[in-house]
Amino acid sequence: MTIWTPTLPPGDAPIYERLLDVLRADITAGALAAGTRLPPQRDLAHRLGLGLGTVTRAYVEAEKAGLVEAHVGRGSFVRGAATRAMAERAESGPINLAHNIAPRGPARARLAESMTRLRRRSDLADHLDYAPSAGHEAQRRSGAAWLARSGGVVGADWTRLVCTAGAQQGLALAFGAVARWGDSVLCEASTFYGVKALAEHMGYGLRGLAMDAEGLRPDALAEAAATGGFKVVMIQPTLQNPTGRIMSEDRRNQIVALARRHDLWIIEDDIYAVYATDAPPPFAVLAPERTFHVSGVSKSLAPGLRTGFLIVPQADLQDRVLRTVRALTYAPPSLGGLIASQWIEDGTADAIVSEVRADMTARLALAREILGPAVEAPMSDSAPHVWLPMSDLEAERLAGRALRRGVEVTPPAAPVVAAGLTTGVRLCLGAAADLETLEQGLRIVSAAVTDVDERLRAVI
Repeated sequence: MTIWTPTLPPGDAPIYERLLDVLRADITAGALAAGTRLPPQRDLAHRLGLGLGTVTRAYVEAEKAGLVEAHVGRGSFVRGAATRAMAERAESGPINLAHNIAPRGPARARLAESMTRLRRRSDLADHLDYAPSAGHEAQRRSGAAWLARSGGVVGADWTRLVCTAGAQQGLALAFGAVARWGDSVLCEASTFYGVKALAEHMGYGLRGLAMDAEGLRPDALAEAAATGGFKVVMIQPTLQNPTGRIMSEDRRNQIVALARRHDLWIIEDDIYAVYATDAPPPFAVLAPERTFHVSGVSKSLAPGLRTGFLIVPQADLQDRVLRTVRALTYAPPSLGGLIASQWIEDGTADAIVSEVRADMTARLALAREILGPAVEAPMSDSAPHVWLPMSDLEAERLAGRALRRGVEVTPPAAPVVAAGLTTGVRLCLGAAADLETLEQGLRIVSAAVTDVDERLRAVI
């Protein structure tokens, strides 16, 4: 193997800067390929007749510039093009693979035109007043229509629908209707962090149940429910967060039977159903008498609209929900819901979702290409997040290495309810500004996966 021995050009610049310039030029020209190990600093200083401090400073500046990567005990290695480009962007912050949002381009492209049309609405000024506690009737009707065509809630009853300030408020209202301080709630072993935050704030205990390739296991639910003391099970049946798993219809029917047998309320978070058009019917269809169905447009159209939908199974529970709305917020926000309902009614929402799905399909294909077998096989071609199953220790190491290289992933402990059952790293594909940025982030994660694997093999 040829050892890199640069020839320093003449000039007035400090020697370390000239050495750095030669290193950069050789990397750019391909003379030093990604992964090439640079000579130890002391050896290079000896061969070039330079002081060790000069070479050390050049290596330090090269690492700051994203040209090389130093590993304690192993040496300095040339970084790949993607990681160098990311380092050049470091001033703008880490690449975001932590936030589960849709690509913003399709909604942004239509916002100005939508605002122009809003100005011409005869009822525009009405939305400066308080809305009814359940939301404006037109928005409730459009919400029910949207859930029917994008989420499979066939025959969704708009009179049972409550407009909310995002799906998170919908979850809070559903929990508040059937659980009290000190109650324990059943859920998946790893779940949406917002559920954990709600439970902590509202004084609930969470009991995480074992999962398999379809999500929540019926035998785990049956065993827990048989002990008594539980009234609520919270489930994400479609593209479960964080794992991306989808329950089969048979699995859903098994859980419905258990819920009826043990008199459990089902809180169904189906916010990602829009990304799995062939998913089985939601629990709101299979067990409408006991299911609180929560969804919204934050994950598909735009989070800033803060428009969510909650379908409540019974009239007395709806009264309870509306009393909570009046006590806490009095009414849902009107203007975001107005934009969402107009988009739903005139077809703009369908166009946005179509483009978002196409973008997500390309992003998911890129993730599968770069990460390969490290990714659990996605259950939808347009899944907005992917799951890298691994131990909690491996996950923490991966997250730390990725962040040091400029990529933020979901903190591995954030979704975990039951330690040791379902652990790993969730990668969100929609927040990166474009495919180029996403590719940079994914390649950094891929390198971090390799590093973690190598370290573990070394220990073994």
